[in-house]
Amino acid sequence: MHAPENSLILQAFEWHMPADRRYWRRLEHALPGLKAIGFDRLWIPPGCKGMDPLGNGYDIYDLYDLGEFDQKGATATKWGTKQELEALMREAQHLGVAVYWDAVLNHKAGADHVERFTAVPVDPKQRTAEISKPIQVDGWVGFDFHGRNNAYSAMKYHWHHFSGIDWDDMRKKGGIYKILGPNKDWASDVSTENGNYDYLMFADLDLSHPEVRQDLLHWGTWITTALSLGGMRLDAAKHFSSGFQRAFVEHVRATANPDFFVMAEYWTGDIRALLGYLEQMDETVAAYDVPLLGNFSRASYRKGAAADLRGILQNTLVQQKPNHAVTFVANHDTQPGQMLETPVEPSFKLLAYALILLRKEGHPCVFYGDLYGTRPNSQHHRTTPPACNGKLPILIQARKLYAYGEQQDYFDHPNCIGFVRYGNSSHACGLVCLLSNAGPAQKQMYVGSRHANTEWVDLLQATTVPTTITIDRHGYGVFPIGAMTAGVWVPLAGQGQESFQAL
Repeated sequence: MHAPENSLILQAFEWHMPADRRYWRRLEHALPGLKAIGFDRLWIPPGCKGMDPLGNGYDIYDLYDLGEFDQKGATATKWGTKQELEALMREAQHLGVAVYWDAVLNHKAGADHVERFTAVPVDPKQRTAEISKPIQVDGWVGFDFHGRNNAYSAMKYHWHHFSGIDWDDMRKKGGIYKILGPNKDWASDVSTENGNYDYLMFADLDLSHPEVRQDLLHWGTWITTALSLGGMRLDAAKHFSSGFQRAFVEHVRATANPDFFVMAEYWTGDIRALLGYLEQMDETVAAYDVPLLGNFSRASYRKGAAADLRGILQNTLVQQKPNHAVTFVANHDTQPGQMLETPVEPSFKLLAYALILLRKEGHPCVFYGDLYGTRPNSQHHRTTPPACNGKLPILIQARKLYAYGEQQDYFDHPNCIGFVRYGNSSHACGLVCLLSNAGPAQKQMYVGSRHANTEWVDLLQATTVPTTITIDRHGYGVFPIGAMTAGVWVPLAGQGQESFQAL
């Protein structure tokens, strides 16, 4: 899973984006500025028609409707029309920005009619345990897509294309119901949480059914070709067959884009489970480094002896499989009020972003909500400002300009750690990054004898005294850092301040 040197992903949305159907246009206009500061990969939301046309698209109704057909009460999606999406894609191609589609392949929602079939209720906490005899139920599983009128695909969905539902319309009763039929069961190659975590929500697709498989494989080729996609995010990866995921990725690479990049949202803090998933996928995809996020969250709230930064990368994907780790500090699922809320204390976010943006390992992903702030979702959650007191764009540009070459770690103090990047033939400056989660500190680090007698300056201005430091004749410098902050030191002669720009 290699990417261009210092490639950088932007998750280009947060959960509470305005539902004004102008998102694609706004993003198109923002792209040149985003590319200029260092983003060359863009993760966009699922732009397929959902059951709620003003929803974010995870309530997926029709994979083939990209804001083109009058379905579910609207033609456009929350994000805009298909024509506006295509204009965004043209601009991305022009700028050399790869776009990653958020693919929701586990379920469907907003069926057009109910159908009657046999199912058995199972224990929600142990889905392999049946809690009654099989019964006849009415489930919302009939998908006709009348508004699309067979464009792009003639496939209709019926009860036998699904493996489970959570609502019996006959009895008006919720629960988890496993659909019964020939060769029908929960997928075995999914997370073993709750016994078997195949079922997540809505009408759960049976990815062992040949018609379902064929339709989704066809969709993967169709949308990748139509939009010239650079890759996809696989939503809810621990909830649907890893065997199908592997077949899907192989198919799209063979038929549409051999360099197709895939990042899987297999949400678990258990590094062993994450490594097991990558092994099932033959290590053909990258995965979100949820264990690293957990480390960031815990470290951000610890004080005193418990706040030891030396193990911040321990038992993480970026430590054990760096080429397969998507590193992040927040996303739409972890922001306040969301199901996977994983708070990182605001004062720690600068440290966390420095660790993912300036080190050589991983595929870092910056969250829209940290770059621009988030909107409130209700009376319960306030607007949040951009993270890192406005310094995140500086870190992003520092990655683009300086974070190259070999790396030397100085993880030798509980509350003050650092590392050096030595540069390479095309980016000779290199950098020093220093982090403190306690009081002011300093650390002697080796930047190389070629930098002897040069002055270095902190781009983040994490300490005011001194404003510059001088490297000694042996190539060492003593770098200071303020309290609870990060510093990024670069040679004064090569800092290229004129290259730094605001968003």
